[in-house]
Amino acid sequence: MLAHLTDTARQLAAVLWQQHTVYRDRTGGVVIRGEHVQRWISLSVTGTRGEVLLRAGRILDGGTSAPARAETVMRLDSGTGELAAACRRLLADTALSGAPEAPWEPRASRPRQRAGGARIALWVLLATATSAAVLAALVAYSSYRAAR
Repeated sequence: MLAHLTDTARQLAAVLWQQHTVYRDRTGGVVIRGEHVQRWISLSVTGTRGEVLLRAGRILDGGTSAPARAETVMRLDSGTGELAAACRRLLADTALSGAPEAPWEPRASRPRQRAGGARIALWVLLATATSAAVLAALVAYSSYRAAR
């Protein structure tokens, strides 16, 4: 299975990037590095027979690999074209996350919910501040009218 994984990785590398490096990692998987695009793809065998875990990530300044940004599971016998399409989707996902690299932290189960909650909190804060300003203006105006 590992020999088939390595052969598949070499074929994928040739389809994805003209300049690439293919090597085995310490867990027995295969990594394809595209230094010129600052991205990497890894293929590793899953516990299920015939399936491979595809992961994609960035290469940081200095050449170190950042943790994976995207991953999926595919059948190893899917064919090079189908695996390459899946890799391209994963690479696109890593490109979309344009935030600078940060130390790895466990992901929340629903990160979009936190972002939406932050937007709602911002709107509530703006509405409260506006209401307070209007109320202060009304109090000042009524005090002015009462003093006359």
